Amino acid sequence: MATNVHSATRTEKDSLGTREIAADRYYGIQTTRAVENYPISGMRAHPTLIRAFGMVKEAAAEANRELGLVDTNIADAIIQAAHEVQQGKWNSEFVVDVFQAGAGVSFHMNTNEVIANRAIEILGGELGDYSKIHPNDHVNYGQSTNDVFPTGMRLATLLELANLYPVLDSLVAALEKKGKEFHEILKSGRTHMQDAVPMRLGQEFAAYGGAIRRCRDAIQSSAEMLRELGLGGSAVGTGINTHPDYREKTIKSLARISGQKLVPADDMRYAMQSNLAMAAVSSALRNLSLEVIRISNDLRLLSSGPNTGFAEINLPALQPGSSIMPGKINPVIPELAAMVSFQVVGNDLAVAMAVQAGQLELNVMMPTMAYSVLQSITILTNMLRQFTDKCVADITANDKRCNFYVQATVSLATALNPYIGYAKAAEIAKEAVTTGRSIIEIAREKKLLSESEINEILDPVRMTEPRRPLKS
Repeated sequence: MATNVHSATRTEKDSLGTREIAADRYYGIQTTRAVENYPISGMRAHPTLIRAFGMVKEAAAEANRELGLVDTNIADAIIQAAHEVQQGKWNSEFVVDVFQAGAGVSFHMNTNEVIANRAIEILGGELGDYSKIHPNDHVNYGQSTNDVFPTGMRLATLLELANLYPVLDSLVAALEKKGKEFHEILKSGRTHMQDAVPMRLGQEFAAYGGAIRRCRDAIQSSAEMLRELGLGGSAVGTGINTHPDYREKTIKSLARISGQKLVPADDMRYAMQSNLAMAAVSSALRNLSLEVIRISNDLRLLSSGPNTGFAEINLPALQPGSSIMPGKINPVIPELAAMVSFQVVGNDLAVAMAVQAGQLELNVMMPTMAYSVLQSITILTNMLRQFTDKCVADITANDKRCNFYVQATVSLATALNPYIGYAKAAEIAKEAVTTGRSIIEIAREKKLLSESEINEILDPVRMTEPRRPLKS
């Protein structure tokens, strides 16, 4: 390494030649080549992926120091530098595009170079003086991209999911609260977008809460597979160039550093070949998104109007909804929820294609898995927080409109089935549609039941839960 004082650059060399690098940069030649080769999206690694890689490097340095494989002073400097990476101090030095060479070698070497150069600085050396601390020989001792990247990717996903769970809990609580608040409000159910039997508005919202709660449970269950790590497998899962105790010590340290329950995979080859865990989590995120799309669509329908739609509920007014129509207010948060969820569904397809694209001992498509899954978690977390706080929490019910619909639905005739039979009930329903008269009015006119029976059988409240038929 040579520093060119006048041009404020340093010269670094690798097996392919040399490159000039700004003297104050903490990344090195391999990162520079990656920046030159992959000017694709302008997007950089997710901060949580950087944080997770810092944790992996700290854990590895601790194990190598304890095993006497890396000098104590060098290991201590690496540990300090890696800890600073976890704190986000050097995020600006992680400059490799998210779309890059397979397996994430470029991002991994970006990490190794930043930590090496910061560790060199800690020991009083000049950036780029790898005779003191080398990115490969010291920071990466006993490691390979092939076991580090899947480990970092899994850990980053666990860390990011920790932000999503409380947001999901809040959404479930908000929906269940609306379920209780709207319990006494009767409305018409709808199936096939047609009139159906009466139900409670609260039942509708409680069911939404139940769906989101189950999605949360499915995500958490699928995430358990992420805890199995192949760290220590090195190049192909055989542990070449690693100490026999390195694997266990490193994963134990990583669990302590990250605060996550982590265990060595029972088969390191499996942990390197397969990305089933990432596919499972991505799929669970997709399924959550499908439910959010469905619920957001329902909210848009139920609040449609105010004069020409369902108008059964009122969403909070957040901003003007039209550049030309005065007074128009749109359901902006449910619209946002759907669009974010569409992106997550698309990300899951990218993950699925990447997961199936592995060959033999390695899947080189991991960078797109990491980017897609972490982006999905982040945008879901942010969107669902807004969905809860700026939409669900402030929904109100239009009692009069709901009551109008519950009295108007022709499916009230369904309650007559056990008493007069399906065929006669269908005739009443058909007449109601044709004449515009109510089911109760026609049933009373035909004198198929007594007045007291009509009042009780056609009571919408009675239809919102299982009841034994009246005794004849």
